[in-house]
Amino acid sequence: MKVDVYKRPDQGGHYSYLAVPEGRPIPNEATNIDWETAEHNVDLDEDNESVQGLDARDALEQIKDKGYAISSVQDKIRIGPNV
Repeated sequence: MKVDVYKRPDQGGHYSYLAVPEGRPIPNEATNIDWETAEHNVDLDEDNESVQGLDARDALEQIKDKGYAISSVQDKIRIGPNV
């Protein structure tokens, strides 16, 4: 499945990631957050490695259940120097 991946900065220098099927808009329940584009046209397959902190199998399950996938707190990726 091809997806578009969005990111938003969180506290502590981490990012959260949101994946939606390619070409679909960000779902209404997530539009109140300032998402920025991370990658377009990403191949999300359960046999692939994680994509931007999203485990492929978990992301595909989330997309099946609710139409999008979002990274969980324990999957957040740290950016920048430690503070």
